[in-house]
Amino acid sequence: MNGSGKTQSLAAASRDRARGMLAPAMKPSIAPEDLPCPCGLPARYGRCCGRWHAGEPAPSAELLMRSRYSAFVLDRLDYLLASWHPSTRPPRLEPNEAGLRWLGLELRAQRQIDADHAEVEFVARSKWGGRAHRLHERSRFVRDQGRWYYVDGDVAQP
Repeated sequence: MNGSGKTQSLAAASRDRARGMLAPAMKPSIAPEDLPCPCGLPARYGRCCGRWHAGEPAPSAELLMRSRYSAFVLDRLDYLLASWHPSTRPPRLEPNEAGLRWLGLELRAQRQIDADHAEVEFVARSKWGGRAHRLHERSRFVRDQGRWYYVDGDVAQP
């Protein structure tokens, strides 16, 4: 949430953390390879988003979006920055706020615009400060030199 009470996008929250506008958090431990992947696919973390977090390029914008959600859950700031296109990437990110719990990801739509541009619409649910939050965003992605990157997104207002 921002100061006005409106839901922020994952990108906006990251920018605010980068600017020191949100409180620092305790860093959660990285999910073991054999636990379910936070992105919601049936594969285990090591065979799902763990591959992309380890450096293998995500083969689609949808899988990159899922891996970025998992990175938010796991506080993988290095991956969030590396998977953010340099044209819109903030200089640094701060960890999740203390007490923030990510509850789930729902993909609503995926649209391949052309070979190198795509959009993914999703809803990410979280709980922070005893309140449930819902982030509904349409994110834009670009493939640059064979690798997909997050560019930016539009947040749907409740």
